[in-house]
Amino acid sequence: MSQYAAPVVWSPRTRDHDPQHEVWVGVPTDGTERADRVDAILAALADHPRVEATPQPDDALLAVHDAELVDFLRTAADRWAAGPYEALVGQRRVVPYLFPTPAMTAGLPTRPAVAIHADAGRFAYDTMTLVGPGTWEAARTAVDCAVQAATMVSGGERLAYALCRPPGHHATPAGYGGSCYLNNAAVAATVLRARGAERVGIVDVDAHQGNGTAAIFWARADVRYGSVHVDPGAGWFPHVCGYADETGAGDGAGATRNHPLPEGTGDDAWLSAVADLASWVGDCDALVVSLGVDAAADDPESPLQVTEAGYREAGRLLGATGLPAVAVQEGGYHLPTLGGLVAAYLEGHASTAH
Repeated sequence: MSQYAAPVVWSPRTRDHDPQHEVWVGVPTDGTERADRVDAILAALADHPRVEATPQPDDALLAVHDAELVDFLRTAADRWAAGPYEALVGQRRVVPYLFPTPAMTAGLPTRPAVAIHADAGRFAYDTMTLVGPGTWEAARTAVDCAVQAATMVSGGERLAYALCRPPGHHATPAGYGGSCYLNNAAVAATVLRARGAERVGIVDVDAHQGNGTAAIFWARADVRYGSVHVDPGAGWFPHVCGYADETGAGDGAGATRNHPLPEGTGDDAWLSAVADLASWVGDCDALVVSLGVDAAADDPESPLQVTEAGYREAGRLLGATGLPAVAVQEGGYHLPTLGGLVAAYLEGHASTAH
């Protein structure tokens, strides 16, 4: 391992979120975004210094997300518990019942639904991202981890790792989905900007495009968002976005870059895309890495075939930019290999960062 070991910013509160299951095509299925992901990663990073996150202000969070979304997530579990759902159907988690899309409202004036099972669809965009007791506490503490790691990097730490759980890169300004509630990577970039970085690069190596991060910075020139991920055109989440011709709009024209890859892609083509993104963000002032390790071959959520050596090399490529960097945990669900993949990335990054 490199002599330099990046500090791990974490909190035991990130274990509080227990989705129990997901609802996929109408059927409850076992959830993969489990609390023991935290412990698997910590065990593999035993040689890294640990910093327990402390509560951070809401400023960066509210710069990224609409206050209505934040308020909904803060109160949703209690609203659900006050309703009849557990007694009627045994459901203790918030599951949206309808989605007030233009297909439903058809231009009619609308207002928030009174019943939470209907109101949830105003913010949730899928049925697999459930809210329960502890979800808000875990998601908000994950934001604290991201804020504290970014603050450390702004203060001179060359690399800090935020062990965020639940992940965040699918959370949009006003919505949650894809097992994500609040966008930790976007918050980290916002903190870096506020603390002096004129331009921040975000490189997302999760198996799936971070549609939430892309949306947050879509029309901004001060944050570049680049992603390498499985091709949504092959039927993978987020399905409707993440294509190569999506490059930003307005002031952000050219500040988004997507590398969609075919199913089964292994290290060589994946690392070629990582290298391109590393070069693309090289003239930024700071870097955020959305460190999803679910592109690995053994991951239950991955159609890609990236190895541990591939993640180590990705770390070297991004560390070689020389940018002060925050690595923010996103996906990664195969518990036997999860921690080793994270450790490999951080080792590679630290070996070339300067």
